[in-house]
Amino acid sequence: MMHRRPAFIAYFTAGDGGMDYSLEAALALEKGGVDLLEIGIPFSDPVADGPVIQKAMQRSLELGTKPEDVLELIRRIRKKSKIPIVLFSYYNPILQGGKEFLHKAKEVGADGILIVDLSIEEQKQELKVLDQIWLVSATTSPERMAKILPECRGFVYYACQKGTTGARRNLPEGFGAKIQQIKAQTQLPVVAGFGIASRESAAEALLYADGFVVGSLIVDAMGRKVSAEELTKLAMSVDPRRSL
Repeated sequence: MMHRRPAFIAYFTAGDGGMDYSLEAALALEKGGVDLLEIGIPFSDPVADGPVIQKAMQRSLELGTKPEDVLELIRRIRKKSKIPIVLFSYYNPILQGGKEFLHKAKEVGADGILIVDLSIEEQKQELKVLDQIWLVSATTSPERMAKILPECRGFVYYACQKGTTGARRNLPEGFGAKIQQIKAQTQLPVVAGFGIASRESAAEALLYADGFVVGSLIVDAMGRKVSAEELTKLAMSVDPRRSL
């Protein structure tokens, strides 16, 4: 799913600004250097997300976005792009969609899924239709990590900040040591997310991680309905792999 080079992953909430805008945004972000898209399925109680993404989900829901609409968005992206796509969701929309939902997601071209509020103890075989990405956080114990890492597919997502998603100025103390601890127990790439919102923090993350995730910065821009060209420029501006 990921390239050998360090990966730039971008998150946005599907349907915020309308589905046509989501399609434009996906292609604009890829044009700006993004290697993998995390597409959020809007949910009414996004407890792991900060205010920026919560508001985006609310706006999307108010426009009537349903999980099936997100699959149609992926189908439309696939007509124009082969960029890897991971669904980012809470468990409730997946549960409501039933077993067929993930099979349809695979059929339209989704590669993986990250269910942010699902614990390793609650996972079910039918969820493994797509590569299942698991979160490891700064507070995950070594014992718990030993349960989670063998179940990861595609890559490991390290939520490097305590609390919810949202832009932060600096990466937390102990960031490098935690990444090294994870890497000692898995051969999969480890990407860092939650709080990365600048070229500087992305560059710092890549000193240890195999990739970085930018979410709230992009979601904030999309909430203002910036143009596709501006989204491309925004992606380019935050990418430390790009020479100035």
